[in-house]
Amino acid sequence: MNQVIANLTKQKIWLAPLAGFTDNAFRTICKKCGADVVVSEMVSADGLIRNKEKSLKYLDYTDFQRPYGIQLFGSDPVIMAKGAEIALAEKPDFIDVNMGCPVKKVIKRGAGSALMNTPELAENITKEIKKVLAGTSIPLSVKIRAGWDNFNINAVEFGKRMENAGCDMMCLHPRTRSQMFSGKSDWNLIKKLKKKLIIPIIGNGDINSIEDIIRMFKETGCDSVMIGRGVLGKPWIFRNIKEYFKSGEVLDISWKEKIKIIKEHFKLEIENKGETKALIEMRNHFSHYTKGLAGSAKVREFINRCLDSEDVLEAVETLYQAQEKTFNG
Repeated sequence: MNQVIANLTKQKIWLAPLAGFTDNAFRTICKKCGADVVVSEMVSADGLIRNKEKSLKYLDYTDFQRPYGIQLFGSDPVIMAKGAEIALAEKPDFIDVNMGCPVKKVIKRGAGSALMNTPELAENITKEIKKVLAGTSIPLSVKIRAGWDNFNINAVEFGKRMENAGCDMMCLHPRTRSQMFSGKSDWNLIKKLKKKLIIPIIGNGDINSIEDIIRMFKETGCDSVMIGRGVLGKPWIFRNIKEYFKSGEVLDISWKEKIKIIKEHFKLEIENKGETKALIEMRNHFSHYTKGLAGSAKVREFINRCLDSEDVLEAVETLYQAQEKTFNG
């Protein structure tokens, strides 16, 4: 394993690419909280070619976020290679190919997890992108699923084929496409993939706590862990896991520290997108930031109709403060 890949995969904690969530601002917040590696939102290779200016907005990042990867999706090897050329011009630390997205509009295009049903096509995509990366130090990663359904679980065989085609590292989310995001992910598949492949393996799926991260490393032997939906509403999970690595203690930050992070997140969104758009797009994040807190339903209802950023933040801060008083009372 060369040093570039080792720096990306040797016991690192990754932020998964999540469409509609892991934009420039949120990646910055996660990086500040301790995320080792971050990835762009999933970007269409076709979109990069046909509407470059619009698609490039999804690739916007700062050097602070490094190591930073750009994730592409598509089903045509030539177009994917051209998309990789455009992405390469943005100077990412690696290129990632999505072969695991289960969403219908992606599947219809033969992309995402649909590629697990067409391994030869997936292999050609990997080979064509590797040609683009030839002569650079930029690695190629591939993100896959367990398979299409319970009758077609082919992650290990598919993964080996991608490795032979030139993939430098691989992330496995061990749910099938038919499971979508329901049911339980089969971590045993990550363990099997790790044993069969030489390249580093990043484990993903059902990571919601520090304990989950520790358990995944121990049970699967994976090189790194990627956190997806489990980071929504709690980007400070990265800080908590780093503290655990240092002290061996599972600690949480105070509600005041959490509010500080939420405020900074909102501020970055406003700086990047303007207040009106940020207010609308942050509603999904605020839904996660307030999820499970007593009295949060009324706060979310207020946030979803409020058009003043200061009022929104005040409502969230009051909610967090109330939890602390209830807990201590």
